[in-house]
Amino acid sequence: MPQHVLDDAPLSSFHKRLALFSSGGPFLDGYVLSIIGVAMVQATPALGLTASQEGLVGASALIGIFLGAFLGGWLTDIFGRHLLFTIDLIAIIVCSVAQFFVTDAFWLIVIRLLIGVAVGADYPIATSLLAEFSPRKYRGPLLGAFVTMWFVGAAVAYVVGEFLLAYDDGWRWMLASAALPGLIIVLSRIGTPESPRWLLKKGREDEANAVLVKVFGPGASVADLDEEVHENLDIRALIRSGYGKRMLFISLFWTCSVVPLFAIYAFGPKILGALMLEDGADTIGSAVITIMFLVGCLVSLFAVNRMGRRPLIIHSFLWAGLAMLFLGFFPEAPVWVVLALFLGYALFIGGSQILQWIYPNELFPTEIRGSAVGLASSLSRIGAAVGTYLVPISLSGLGIGPTMIIGAVITLLGALVSVAWAPETRNMTLEQSASLGSPAPAPAKAAVTDAA
Repeated sequence: MPQHVLDDAPLSSFHKRLALFSSGGPFLDGYVLSIIGVAMVQATPALGLTASQEGLVGASALIGIFLGAFLGGWLTDIFGRHLLFTIDLIAIIVCSVAQFFVTDAFWLIVIRLLIGVAVGADYPIATSLLAEFSPRKYRGPLLGAFVTMWFVGAAVAYVVGEFLLAYDDGWRWMLASAALPGLIIVLSRIGTPESPRWLLKKGREDEANAVLVKVFGPGASVADLDEEVHENLDIRALIRSGYGKRMLFISLFWTCSVVPLFAIYAFGPKILGALMLEDGADTIGSAVITIMFLVGCLVSLFAVNRMGRRPLIIHSFLWAGLAMLFLGFFPEAPVWVVLALFLGYALFIGGSQILQWIYPNELFPTEIRGSAVGLASSLSRIGAAVGTYLVPISLSGLGIGPTMIIGAVITLLGALVSVAWAPETRNMTLEQSASLGSPAPAPAKAAVTDAA
């Protein structure tokens, strides 16, 4: 089998830097969606928020992600990955600072909606760029690492939030604090090259060759790239033929993965408080659970090439769903049991989390990759936003037990969807995995099949 300059390249310092800088978006996403859970402890009485307004504040960023993810995906397929790679983060910085000055629920909801738009736009931009530069041996782990940065951002948010809770207006500083990491990430992304695959699809062959030479050295050219689909695809391709079925699978499993998780993050301290954890232990418990989410994702990164995509996602949903189901059945169990079950959920759900960024980037061709990732992210956020909005209402109306059982049912539904439709794309090139012909994986060889 011939070697390809991108698909069989060794992992270089360029790939590592690109993965780190690209993952800044998920870091900010985890940060802004988690810091609100701590900030609400002070913001709710300060702004006089009702349960319904609490839900809207928590869900507004998710609604924004729904809008921004599709918009960003569509724009990045038209204008390229490079241009939008920094513009979206500038918007996050500006809106984060603006949160400091809000005086009522309306403006807090509006600004967090705009932050969500910017965060959502970054996902298809950054993941498409990384997928199109990554060797196939490392593509799964590098894309999966995106979500680990989400949990790093969430963990940092809880630590910052716990520190700032000691101050009367600490919630304002919490919400504005996302501007600092945003600025660092924007500066680090300056100078990132455009995707040669996208340039080639736009007929800009000379520019694509220049990028390949810059990144991979003299002698690299577009002639070394594997041949990809030549049909002029557009967004309508997402709802026809096999691509429609792939979009349905990705949207459903993504929704089942994020609905319970985002609800936990938006109202982590409130949920743990309802489970009878003592004052202070709820916020600390949220931070510990976040660390376990991160550990679960790291374990899944090592497993994704060894187990394969399909077995990993099925086991992830199954065991995480069972852990949450026991939480629902035994909400008054001893504290150590409650935390153990939450930690079990956090550990096992990591597989479905990392595959949110692997599957969409592998199952669609270059012409529509950004749009596909954006649309899948948008559709998943509809359920996540509704779920987050209903959490405080469910906690007050149904109680913690039924609320956890609902989350378990959604998670176990993800297992059923995965059993029915999850494909295996391990060891495939991007061209193979994106083909509607469902090609067989590339032949086994040491340079390709060794787990990363």
